[in-house]
Amino acid sequence: MTSCATTPSTLPFSPLRRISPLHPTRFLTSPFPRPSISQRGFSCHVALSNDISSSVTSEEEAEAAAKIGKKVRVTVPLKVYHVMKKPDLDLCGLEGVIKQYVAIWKGKRITANLPFKVEFFIPVEGQDKPVKVLAHLREDEFEYVD
Repeated sequence: MTSCATTPSTLPFSPLRRISPLHPTRFLTSPFPRPSISQRGFSCHVALSNDISSSVTSEEEAEAAAKIGKKVRVTVPLKVYHVMKKPDLDLCGLEGVIKQYVAIWKGKRITANLPFKVEFFIPVEGQDKPVKVLAHLREDEFEYVD
């Protein structure tokens, strides 16, 4: 098939080949201008499904709710450095209370490495009141105290 010199694609100024306003040396192939960003459609896809069954999550929430408020004792050597009044604080042997289970958030399981939030009260020299310390622990780092 031979190409004809009079086809619109080969002519320099045909209705299908307009000069770009931003780049005068480039041609636009469409006869209609491209819509601006505000006129283009915007698509957003949200995952609404949960891979974990809700019964497993609700059972785990029920078990965790039963543990909240129980007294625990730290059984492993565990140093924390975020207490300003006592730097290099070793929690081994200290007793505290479980305040929160953070592995489930808004009904969904999250990847919390240290899911139990435990509150300790530590006496400090020169102060009348003990200092409240919160630490996140795993279940194998403490034992329940009756």
